[in-house]
Amino acid sequence: MENEIKLISGAMVTLAIATASLVVLPYLQLRHEPPTPGLKPYTEVQLRGRQEYIRQGCVYCHSQQPRDPSQAPDDKRGWGRPSVAGDYYYDRPHLLGTMRTGPDLLNIGARQPSADWQLGHLYQPRAYTPGSIMPAYPFLFEVKKEAAPGDKVVALPPQFAPAGGVVVATQEAQDLVAYLLSLDRTFPALAPLADASPASK
Repeated sequence: MENEIKLISGAMVTLAIATASLVVLPYLQLRHEPPTPGLKPYTEVQLRGRQEYIRQGCVYCHSQQPRDPSQAPDDKRGWGRPSVAGDYYYDRPHLLGTMRTGPDLLNIGARQPSADWQLGHLYQPRAYTPGSIMPAYPFLFEVKKEAAPGDKVVALPPQFAPAGGVVVATQEAQDLVAYLLSLDRTFPALAPLADASPASK
């Protein structure tokens, strides 16, 4: 019985230390962190797209956290500056990701700012990135004989376009693309320093 009490006590202490170091201390350090200068709240459309991003499982293959050059060559991959806590001020929940089966997406809105490209890539990734292992999302689109007024037609390379019809993006696809285009953290991570020139003193 004495050994069981020691075992349970040790497990509880270990759990308390882990919780304090991984949950409580980071919360205390970052709870008053302001948004990065230049960061804007998501619009209603972008928030709907963010929910679609979660629903489609994009977070399982894509991260949203470019790392410091001392840890990884993310800057050489064109993924932008290292992320800082303020970049995620409006993110609930955070979508940092744990894997990179695909590229990091925190700055995809800057790297690929074309909505047409994003829609086409969602419909058929291999039309834009040969050899891509990303799944296609044709269920986020409709194939029609002809577009109706107000339809968002996806301009696909001819070899990927359906014969005798057009591909039209659903509202879910358009919302998802609006969210992807909002992922642009290419502005400086810190606020500009006050003018410290001799003339200003």
